[in-house]
Amino acid sequence: MTVADGGAAVRAVARITAATDRRGRTILPELVGEGPLALRRTTHPDSATAAQVTLVGAMAAPLGGDRLRIEVRVRSGARLRVTSAAATVSLPGRPAAPAHYDLELRVDQGAALEWLPEPVIAAAGSELRTSTRVWLSGSARLLLREEHILGRSGEQPGRLTARLTVRHDQRVVLDQQTDHGPGAAGWDGPAVLGGHRALGLCLRHDPALAGGPLVAEALGSRPAEAALLPLAGGTAVLVTGLAPDGLRLRRAMRHPLTAH
Repeated sequence: MTVADGGAAVRAVARITAATDRRGRTILPELVGEGPLALRRTTHPDSATAAQVTLVGAMAAPLGGDRLRIEVRVRSGARLRVTSAAATVSLPGRPAAPAHYDLELRVDQGAALEWLPEPVIAAAGSELRTSTRVWLSGSARLLLREEHILGRSGEQPGRLTARLTVRHDQRVVLDQQTDHGPGAAGWDGPAVLGGHRALGLCLRHDPALAGGPLVAEALGSRPAEAALLPLAGGTAVLVTGLAPDGLRLRRAMRHPLTAH
């Protein structure tokens, strides 16, 4: 971990590598965190052979100017679930600069990753830029959830810009960017959030989905609404949702195809 800008900004990297042992159980040969990115091995709720890692916030972060990065590699045959102990809260800081939070997720042939953190909350006055890049190989499986909440209860929203790119064998499965909060063009209008403060997505990529037809479907009910959309290639589905708050967002986005 490095501290820059007179001690006001933090740079930290966490790394997780999952592999298998001779018995086929998932092990973690690399589990390293820095600064606010503390990693803990926890018990997987559904499998004795899969691994679970929980991200624990060891200090307030991200603050303005911080640069945080998490790198995950799931090697062939391994099964890994990553969760977080609490929501990630983006806060204003000194200097008055954006914070950056980058994720690099690589899933090899025959491996599986569930990326299921708690929401990211953009507190009033904060600016956070997140980037998630995913590489999938062959029969790799992925379940990825992102939930963004603009402002804590009773306060004005911060700004949150998020880019998500998913590639399977060099083919782009999904590439999208969202930009919400003060300073973003039209973010609160009827064509974007329409007054909502919670938005999210859940992406499942699995070769097993190719065995049956995938149909677009409306989910949830007002004021929390969501939709399931099949993606090109027939092996991925995307659920996106909007809601007044995080609890109703998660409920609206529930679907058997993205259950965990």
